[in-house]
Formats: sequence, structure tokens, C-alpha cells
Amino acid sequence: MSGHSHWSTIKHKKGAADAQRSKTFSKIARIISVAAREAGGNPDTNSKLRIAIDQARAINMPSDNIERAVQRGTGELEGAQLENILYEAYGPGGTALIIEGITDNKNRALGEIKQILNQHKGKLAGEGSVRWMFEQKGCVTVDSATPENRESLELAAIEAGADDIRWEESGMNIYTRPENLEKTKRNLEDKGIVAASASLDWVAKENVRVDAQTEQAMEKLFEALDESDVVQEIYSNLAD
Repeated sequence: MSGHSHWSTIKHKKGAADAQRSKTFSKIARIISVAAREAGGNPDTNSKLRIAIDQARAINMPSDNIERAVQRGTGELEGAQLENILYEAYGPGGTALIIEGITDNKNRALGEIKQILNQHKGKLAGEGSVRWMFEQKGCVTVDSATPENRESLELAAIEAGADDIRWEESGMNIYTRPENLEKTKRNLEDKGIVAASASLDWVAKENVRVDAQTEQAMEKLFEALDESDVVQEIYSNLAD
């Protein structure tokens, strides 16, 4: 398990299984709608929307679904008024969590997240009490790396603007300052390197180690949160 990246890389890529596909499409559609509502429906001038659409295409989300999500955000189609939410929390063993989500009802979402945390030895934290333990960074993920091409990928990533590089089982995570995320992704693509995803992540400044029992409790908490339609991403300071 990884403490420096979000749940989708801690345990699995969201939507990797066919059973998750519909749920994943729904979650990404919400991201697209919120991005379009906040800064317009043109991805050429709305960087958040452009990144969200790239993520949707990376999991083969149909173009019609993407277009409808944009139109719901701009008001061309009717839809619920969606808002971004962020919760700070403590998990089992005092681990720190940042939970990002999207909802059309903040009170209902808060109650749902509270209930999940309470059922899994966690609790909500006051604003600012956890966030200081994390730093927001841009993260570009490149999949399917092999030992033979690691060195060339690392060199290309550095040239593209990487501040930090970390390897996961599935490939390479390239970290940048938030404002350089798109530029770094574009520079990689100019070098012929396809990014599997690009996102703004909360990266723990320091990771903590826990015993096996606490780790199992954390995994159950992650799974319960991931099942919630409200939750988009979960970040923790749990060490490998």
C-alpha cells in the first residue's frame, strides 16, 4: 500500500474491472460537469475540463457521455447542481486522510462520510488539522514501464519538467508543481510518451507505518469510501 498517492493507486485503478466501469463513468462525468460549470465548456480554455476529458478518454468513456456531462455543467442540459467537497479525517491508528468528492447535497454527503468513518474506526477532523500534513502536486502517470526503459523514461520525465519521480507496480508517477501539470503532460506527449492520467494529488509530506491489523482496517475503510457515489479520491499518509 502506498501513502504518497491516492487510493486508486493504493489498491487498484478505479474501473479496472468491468463491474466498476459504469460507476467510474458516473464519477468522471461528475468531474467533467463541475469543471465545465466552474470555467466553461471549452477544453481549450478550461484546463481542468481538458484534464477531466483526457481521463475519461483514457478509460474509453463514450464521446456522447462526455458531451452530455459538459452540457450538464454549462446548463445546456438539465442536471443537479454539483459541488466539489473536501474532508479531512483520521483513520485507524491515527492515520491522516484527505477525502475529495462531488455532491449535489453537502449535508447528505457529510452524514454519509461521517457514518462510513465511524463504522471503520475513523473520524472527521477539523479544517486544517490534517491538510498541513500533505502537499498538493500535479501527478502524471505513465503505465507499462519495463526495467529496460526505466532510465530513458526518467530522463524524458526530467526533461519534461518533473520535480520528483516515483515508481509503482503499474508504472511511473511524475510529480510537478500544480501549475506545471499540463505543461509536463504535453511535453511528455511531444516525446511520444502517452500519459495514462494527469491529476492534482495530495501527497503526504511524511508517511507513517502501522501494524498489520491497522493496515487491514485501513483497507476496509478505503473500500467503504470507494463504494460511496460521493467520493472521488482518497489520500492517506500510510507508508508502503
